[in-house]
Amino acid sequence: MNGIGGYLTLLFLAANISFSFQTPNTVNPCCFFPCQHQGVCVRFELERYECDCTRTGYYGTNCTIPELWTRVLEYLRPSPGFYHYILTRYKWFWDLINATFIRDTIMRLVLKVRSNLIPSPPTYNSAYGYISWEAYSNVSYYTRILPPIADDCPTPMGTKGKIELPDANFIVETFLKRERFIPDPQGSNLMFAFFAQHFTHQFFKTYGRMGRGFTKGLGHGVDLSHIYGDTLERQHMLRLFKDGKMKYQIINGDMYPPTVVEAPVHMIYPDNVPKEKQYAVGQEVFGLLPGLMMYATLWLREHNRVCDILKKEHPTWSDEQLFQTTRLVLIGETIKIVIEDYVQHLSGYYLKLKFDPELLFGVQFQYRNRIAVEFNQLYHWHPLMPDSFQIVKENYNYSNFVYNTSILADYGVEALVESFSKQKAGKIGGGANIHPHLLKVAVGVIEESRKLRVQPFNEYRKRFNLKAYKSFQDFTGEETISKHLESIYGDIDALEFYPGLLLEKTLPKSIFGESMIEIGAPFSLKGLMGNPICSPEYWKPSTFGGETGFNIVKTASLKKLVCLNVKQCPFVSFHVPDPENGETQFSTIKIPDEL
Repeated sequence: MNGIGGYLTLLFLAANISFSFQTPNTVNPCCFFPCQHQGVCVRFELERYECDCTRTGYYGTNCTIPELWTRVLEYLRPSPGFYHYILTRYKWFWDLINATFIRDTIMRLVLKVRSNLIPSPPTYNSAYGYISWEAYSNVSYYTRILPPIADDCPTPMGTKGKIELPDANFIVETFLKRERFIPDPQGSNLMFAFFAQHFTHQFFKTYGRMGRGFTKGLGHGVDLSHIYGDTLERQHMLRLFKDGKMKYQIINGDMYPPTVVEAPVHMIYPDNVPKEKQYAVGQEVFGLLPGLMMYATLWLREHNRVCDILKKEHPTWSDEQLFQTTRLVLIGETIKIVIEDYVQHLSGYYLKLKFDPELLFGVQFQYRNRIAVEFNQLYHWHPLMPDSFQIVKENYNYSNFVYNTSILADYGVEALVESFSKQKAGKIGGGANIHPHLLKVAVGVIEESRKLRVQPFNEYRKRFNLKAYKSFQDFTGEETISKHLESIYGDIDALEFYPGLLLEKTLPKSIFGESMIEIGAPFSLKGLMGNPICSPEYWKPSTFGGETGFNIVKTASLKKLVCLNVKQCPFVSFHVPDPENGETQFSTIKIPDEL
């Protein structure tokens, strides 16, 4: 490009930025993020770059001029705010839609549009900010949606903002620390909060010892490694090697995970917890919270229950075939529960979401997934955690709840499920709702983001077809916090990714803001529907041991997961009881007298 020096000068003036130590001729032109609409910036000489606009639907120097068909689509396409408004209102209308074939049509469209926002095969990682074979093939890395900010940019966030970013501890203490608990207006509860944490720990496994942007999880999706372990050695230590089952112990007549004495896998517990009290499960960190071990216990019971069903149907099958087929059944159950219970609740939609892989048969779709570092950062939902944990009539603070190995067996799964189902979780978006005990986690996310040189929040808004915010007041919807943010960041285009997600103004009666939904949903749906069991080659009865196993998958629900694996079905839901629907706050199960 001729005249790039003058062009960069104009950009600097437009941004009202000046740097005494650099001239426009020495600035990497890609630091301006000039390429729009997913165009790729390629630097040539010091002063020259080109935007590759291939298959973006746009052309021009910076991929800003829409092609005719793109112009038509832009005109017709409603904004995310519009369709969120429609989907969360007019229940009578959606009740009619849910009873017709139109539901499948809409669900197919949702899956295609959301999933197409995630590149497959993957593009970048923390070592390579350009297309490379290594970025594709080395699954030890998290992938990335946007390449890292170049190392030679004039500011940490490209060209906008201040020369130094504000201290991460200051951001967390000032904007994210909880002063008073803010409940989620959608009614999410701790059953939901612990599900989110236990579910994501199978594919979010940051491995800092290897360097920046690495993961221990080689599966990059729903593989249930949090149940079975992420290595064959760990899996074998947890298996009974009889009838396909996992090892277990019986306490008070109920099934629980074995101890590390019986299944000698590495688990993370404090030194003062004896090995006889340490539960052994697939994910080494699950001893941290009773809510995580509660879910591990439910899935252990479900695995062994399904093994019994398949053993009865297939008496000639080996232990190995029973185990492997049961694992596929549980993967299917997990995806069904996540889409139809978990995501359904999270969305607040009146459209009834549906898990049906056949909706994508005949559509160009890749049945492979890679976990992105942006998805990992986005999913740090620690504002969900309350100030304390109410179990039956007892209140536990963090010091006597964390690593408390006696809570699960003393109360039993039923009591924990009902207690967690009835306690409100916190609101994620809007800021100022992370418990002081958890602030260090948020600090760690911000510091990691800076080491990985994650692009600014507004760049991700544009990448996911959202309008970039023009000001901090537009971003927060109020004046005081917006002025404070502007004073420390200097420019809305210098706002960091993770603080942006947590501080963005929330949608009406929603747990978080627009960006969390529009950026998070594509990652989630692509990861779920990209699972091999959703492919035409796998999605058939024989994969799951016949129609019986197939029906276990197709009829799975959160309530069935719990109630088929306990003696007395408690109140179980991802939302606190709704009296209008006849749900009660009173206990529905008998609590042991000694408690």
